Amino acid sequence: MVDESLLRTLTPTVIGILGRRGADFAAAEDAVQEALVEALRVWPDDPPRDPKGWLVTVSWRKFVDAARSEASRRAREERVEVEPEPGPARESDDTLQLYFLCAHPSLTPASAVALTLRAVGGLTTRQIAQAYLVPEATMAQRISRAKKTVSGVRFDQPGDVATVLRVLYLVFNEGYSGDVDLSAEAIRLTRQLAAAIDHAEVAGLLALMLLHHARRPARTDPDGRLVPLAEQDRGKWDTALIAEGVDVLQAALARDQLGEFQAQAAIAALHADAQAADETDWVQIVEWYDELLTLTDNPVAHLNRAVAVGEADGAHAGLAALGKLEPTLPRYTAAEAYLRERAGDPVTAARLYAEAARAAPNLPERDHLTRQAARLNARIRPSEAG
Repeated sequence: MVDESLLRTLTPTVIGILGRRGADFAAAEDAVQEALVEALRVWPDDPPRDPKGWLVTVSWRKFVDAARSEASRRAREERVEVEPEPGPARESDDTLQLYFLCAHPSLTPASAVALTLRAVGGLTTRQIAQAYLVPEATMAQRISRAKKTVSGVRFDQPGDVATVLRVLYLVFNEGYSGDVDLSAEAIRLTRQLAAAIDHAEVAGLLALMLLHHARRPARTDPDGRLVPLAEQDRGKWDTALIAEGVDVLQAALARDQLGEFQAQAAIAALHADAQAADETDWVQIVEWYDELLTLTDNPVAHLNRAVAVGEADGAHAGLAALGKLEPTLPRYTAAEAYLRERAGDPVTAARLYAEAARAAPNLPERDHLTRQAARLNARIRPSEAG
C-alpha cells in the first residue's frame, strides 16, 4: 500500500531540487509526475528505505532521458550528464517558491488552482479533472498552458502572498467532489505554507479554513439536504478543529497586522463560540464585518453584514442595510427573503425564496430555497382560507 499523502508532501520538494539542478519548471514537474506514477507501480512490492531520495533519483533520470531525446537541449545534456547524489533539501524554501510560481499573476485563477494542486499538492491530472467535473483532456490542456506561461519564471523571484492565499481559498471553497476532498487538501497545503512562512494572513486563512471545516459534519442532513447554520446540530461540530482554529487566530491577531482572512476567521470564531444559535453575539459580528469592509469592498461581505444587522438590530434594520446594496448581487434575493420572513411578511418572503431558487448556482441550494418557499406557502394558504 502506497502512502499517497507522503507522495503529495514530497512532490514540491523534489520539483524544487530538480529546479536547482537546472531543470525548468515544466520539465521538472513532468519528470516528477512520471516518477510518482512509477512509485505507485513499484512501491507496493518494493518500498524504498528513503522515499524522498528514491523520488529525486528517479525524477532526475526521467528528466535526463527527456533532455537527451531532444536535440534542442544538447547544451543542457552536457550540464546534467553526471547524476548527483541526492542531498539534503531546503524543503520549506522549495515549497514556498512553488506556491508563488503556481499563483503567478499572469495565470487565470482556474489555471493557478490547477497548477497548484498538481505541482504543490501532488494530485494527478485525472484527480484534478474529477474534482472539477471536467474531462481529463481538458484539465491536461489547462495545466499544460499554465506551465508554458510560467516556464520562463525563475524559482527565486519574489512572489505575492496575497495571490497565493486567494488561490488556496478558491481550492478550499470547492469542497468535496470525486475522490479528492479539496477542502481537506486546501487545509493541508495552507498548513504547509504556514510552516514555510511567518505571515499573519497565512495564519488567518488557516484559522478560517479550520473553523469552517469544523462545521462540515452538520451542514447536510442524512438525505444530503443543506442545513442552515441556525438549525445545525452543534454537537456534530469538530471541537478539536474549532479549538485549533481559535488558537491560530488569536496568535495572528496578537501581531496587530489585521487582514481580511483574519477578520473573516474572527466572524467564524464567534459563530463557533455560541452553544446555540440564539446565543450568537451578532453585535460583535457586525463590528467585525465593519472591520472587514475597511479592508475589502467585497460585495458578499456587504450582503452578509446586512443579514447580521438584521439579527443584531431587527429585521427592518437589516432590510434597510440591504436596500443600500445592488439587487443584482448573488444571493441578494435569498437574503431579502430571509429578512422579509423575519419581519413578518411571509407572502413576500415565499415569493422571493422561489425567485432565489430559480437563480441558485447549484442544486443543493436550489432545493433548500424551494423547500423554504414551500414551507411558507403551506403556512399562508390555510391562513388565507380562514
